[in-house]
Amino acid sequence: MKRVLKGMGVATLVLALAMVGIYGWATVSVRASLSRTLTAHEVNIPVPYPLTEEELAVLREERRAALDAEAAPADPGADGHAAHPEGAAPDEGRAEAPQPAGDAVPVVPPVEVDPLVGVDLEALALERAIARGEHLVRARYACGECHGQDFSGGVMVDDPAMGSLLGPNLTPAGPTRDFTMTDWDHIVRHGILPDGRPALMPSEDFVRMSDRELSDIVAYLRAQPAVSNEVGDSALGPIGTLLAALGKLPLSADTIMDDQSAHVVEPPAAQPDAAFGQHLIAVCTGCHRPSLEGGPIAAGPPDWIPAGNL
Repeated sequence: MKRVLKGMGVATLVLALAMVGIYGWATVSVRASLSRTLTAHEVNIPVPYPLTEEELAVLREERRAALDAEAAPADPGADGHAAHPEGAAPDEGRAEAPQPAGDAVPVVPPVEVDPLVGVDLEALALERAIARGEHLVRARYACGECHGQDFSGGVMVDDPAMGSLLGPNLTPAGPTRDFTMTDWDHIVRHGILPDGRPALMPSEDFVRMSDRELSDIVAYLRAQPAVSNEVGDSALGPIGTLLAALGKLPLSADTIMDDQSAHVVEPPAAQPDAAFGQHLIAVCTGCHRPSLEGGPIAAGPPDWIPAGNL
C-alpha cells in the first residue's frame, strides 16, 4: 500500500512539474508574441472627407431654388393685376421715362453668382460625416458591444480561466484622443497598437472598411462627450494563455496578411447587390468564420454558444 501511495505521489509531483513547465512555456511564448513590433503602411485620411461633386451639385440646386424663392415678387391682387390707389388709373400721373440720347447703352448680362458663396462647406461636411459615423458605429459595426454604449469602455470577456478582454475608452477622455489617422487605421484594420505591438482587437472583421467609413467613424467618436473612465489592461487567464500559445486564439495582426496595400477609399454603393452585401457581411466573419459556416467562436470562452451556419 505504501508503495502504491508513494508511486501516486511521485506521479502527481511529475504531473505538477510538467504542468508548471508547460504553463511557464506558454506564458513566455505569449509574452513574446504580444511584445513583438509590427509595421503597416501610413495613411493620409481627412476628417471629414470634403463634400463630393455630386453633393455639391445637389446642394447648389437647393440653394439656388431657395434664393429664387426669396427674390420672387409679392403676389399680385386677386384680379391678377397689381393694386392701384383708389380712383387712380394705372398710368395716371406717371411720368414718361426719359429716352436715352444717341447710341443705346449696351445691356450687361447679370453676373452668375455661385449660390454656395457664404456657406461653410467644411462645417456641413463635418455634420454629414458625424451623421454617417453614428450609423456605422451603432448599426453596422456595433462598436458599443465591446466599448460600451457611451464608448467609455466595456467588458467583452471576464472569465477567470480565459482572462479579461476589455474595450478601451474611445471618447475624447480616453487614450484615442491622441490617435492620428494612421493610428486609427493600424488598430482598426490591422490589429496593431500605435507602438507597433499586436492588439487584442478583432480587426479581421474590419479589414474591408473603406477610408471614408473610417473617417466618418472617427468624426463621430471625436464629437462624443468626454467620459472619464480608466479602463484596465486586458489579460489572459491560464486557459487563455495555453490556448494562445497553442495558436487557438490567433491575433488579428497575424491573420491579416497584407499590411501595406492601400484600402478602398469609398464603400460600395448602398444598393441590393452582391458587392454591397459582401461589404456588409465582412463584420460577421469574426464569429461565423469567413466561410459563414459557423462553429465555435475562437476568441470566446468555451461556454459561448457556437455561431450558426449562415
